[in-house]
Amino acid sequence: MDSTRVTEHPTSFDRPSTGADPTDPRGALLPAPVPPRASGSALPAQGRTGETPPTAGEDSPGVFEHSQPGAEQAAEPDTHRPRPGAEGVPVQPDGGQPDGGQAGGGQPGGVPAGAAPRVAPSDGSALDGMPGGGQAAEVRPGSEVPAGATDRRDAPAEPDRRTGQPTAPGQPTPMRRDGDRLRFVGAATRRIARGMDLDEIVMGLCRATVPTFADAILVYLREPLPVGDERPTGPLVLRLRRTDRIPAERDTEGGFAPAAQPEPSELETVGAELCEVRPGSALAEVLRGVRPVFTDTPAAHAALPELLGEERDFALPDGRRAILAPLRGRRRVIGAALFLRGPERIPFEADDLLVAAQLATHSALGIDKAVLYGREAYIADELQRTMLPENLPRCTGVRLASRYLPAAETARVGGDWYDAIPLPGSRVALVVGDVMGHSMTSAAIMGQLRTTAQTLAGLDLPPQEVLHHLDEQAQRLGTDRMATCLYAVYDPVSHRITVANAGHPPPVLLHLGGEAEVLRVPAGAPIGVGGVDFEAVELDAPAGATLLLYTDGLVESRLRDVWTGIEQLRERLAATAQLTGPDHPPPLEALCDEVLDMLGPGDRDDDIALLAARFDGIAPSDVSYWFLDPEDAAPGKARRLARRALARWGMEDLTDAVELLVSEVVTNAVRYASKPVTLRLLRTDVLRCEVGDDVPQLPRLRQARATDEGGRGLYLVNRLARRWGATRLSTGKVVWFELNRG
Repeated sequence: MDSTRVTEHPTSFDRPSTGADPTDPRGALLPAPVPPRASGSALPAQGRTGETPPTAGEDSPGVFEHSQPGAEQAAEPDTHRPRPGAEGVPVQPDGGQPDGGQAGGGQPGGVPAGAAPRVAPSDGSALDGMPGGGQAAEVRPGSEVPAGATDRRDAPAEPDRRTGQPTAPGQPTPMRRDGDRLRFVGAATRRIARGMDLDEIVMGLCRATVPTFADAILVYLREPLPVGDERPTGPLVLRLRRTDRIPAERDTEGGFAPAAQPEPSELETVGAELCEVRPGSALAEVLRGVRPVFTDTPAAHAALPELLGEERDFALPDGRRAILAPLRGRRRVIGAALFLRGPERIPFEADDLLVAAQLATHSALGIDKAVLYGREAYIADELQRTMLPENLPRCTGVRLASRYLPAAETARVGGDWYDAIPLPGSRVALVVGDVMGHSMTSAAIMGQLRTTAQTLAGLDLPPQEVLHHLDEQAQRLGTDRMATCLYAVYDPVSHRITVANAGHPPPVLLHLGGEAEVLRVPAGAPIGVGGVDFEAVELDAPAGATLLLYTDGLVESRLRDVWTGIEQLRERLAATAQLTGPDHPPPLEALCDEVLDMLGPGDRDDDIALLAARFDGIAPSDVSYWFLDPEDAAPGKARRLARRALARWGMEDLTDAVELLVSEVVTNAVRYASKPVTLRLLRTDVLRCEVGDDVPQLPRLRQARATDEGGRGLYLVNRLARRWGATRLSTGKVVWFELNRG
């Protein structure tokens, strides 16, 4: 039987068990509890005659939703014998019955009208989930009770083994209630333990509790929640995190009618949003005691107005219908849970405090676990975010786009990285790498290698030299620190790209006409092997072409090898380029999305880093380049050359500023240079001026004193230029500045 869809089948009698002796006095049996009647209420689940009842477990939501304590049996012409939920606390009558003190529709002892009492078999087995679990012998209406059998209408009440007091007719035995509580606690704790984050655990507590154990629940948590060994500061403030109660209308699917609900004035208006626990108050004492308490005790009764608010305390039901359970984590109290039962249901018993204690303990430990897990995930996210570039730089003559996908949502830190580093002479370095693994250690190694690559790129070393120094750095980090890397330098003026590879998948170049080409680059050994040489190749980078750098997670998985994936990537790029025509390259962002769409459901075995570079280049007509001898006449010659270039480009409005700044920078260069000085003007979206010499010392901006004859040149550059900088080269340095084109 599907436990999520419970249906009803009318049954009046049970069939006799073979070999049962109705005269055996051990077969005397209390009838199944029958709740009071109420018209329009829902009926509990009922199986067919002779069927083995299904066992309800933690994954049987139908039992929890419909076989509730407090659900009332509808008045029907046919008699039904209710079966309590396997993991729920059974309905327990509270005193007399509404029908003149008789349970089961007027028959004494809980026997339904028109049905004869049931007699246990001679082997001592019991009925319907009671200890022994047998079937009852059939007794027809109007017939006499067999000799030796006990008629429940005349049977004396059995004593409670714990208290010695007689058990009222129709009330389950203590053994029955204790077993139900154990099954409920087991199912509830398993449901709570399934949660990984804070909301899942709190929701698991509420769903497991309502309606099986309580009619409503309020969960308060500390604000803010302390993490690990952190010592909380400030006053203790509790915030109402979640509330849950029996809904006003029940699901009628499966033969159920809407259940009778308590008045909406109770259990709905209980609970304030924030509560500050004052030191020495009644609420502080209850929380310090850790143990759950009934709210009719003096301490809890005084603590409730502080927790719920003075104006909402009146909404609580009277008597032992509420339990206040502190939530204590590993080191401190982190909240409280309030369990409520409505007036139509029996009050809580002493054993229910043990149930509440178990629920509170497992929930508090789960919340502690969720908070610690959340902090670890936050650290991982922050580490990954700081290891990768937040924004790609805007470089002259090239447009960039990137993507990064972790291996899984639960492991968002990996060893893949990408980078774009501006270089002197309007060049840009494109880097993509992959450290073995996708753990916190891999991310830490990746961060060190990326920082090393940025430092080496600032020295303007050739690509093969950069990989050689990265290999040395990886060996210093450890003997098992392995990584692959591809380092490329693009020059927009010469329209050339220089590439060096260290065991990485080759890049793919998408031409303007739609042809996708896998570049033939020497593979090389991975970084960290040591004692190997790296080779660089120089290739054409035509305007309008797109270079795609990626990690092996994009092209390799358990379902395909790396070269099959590279071929699929090449075909995907070519097919995407055909959509925009031969004269228009596809947009970069859309191209990156199309590339990632080639991944199938089983292709996410590793992290994926993707870097796309669209080569626009700089036209030769937008470049002016000169060599100047290091002599006193060089600054004047530089001013004249700059004036002619600006006139040719129609930028005469910048002539005065350019002449002044070029004169200052060239003067500083020829003062110390021993070889010819280079002067280059680039016209792009801005006007860029670059002056190079063979002196490695970088100029520094300083405040000149009134008596100094020099030292004001860089001060003028800093005030008039849009931005400026100086970069050390292997052959000297380059000082550059940029001006807006107006």
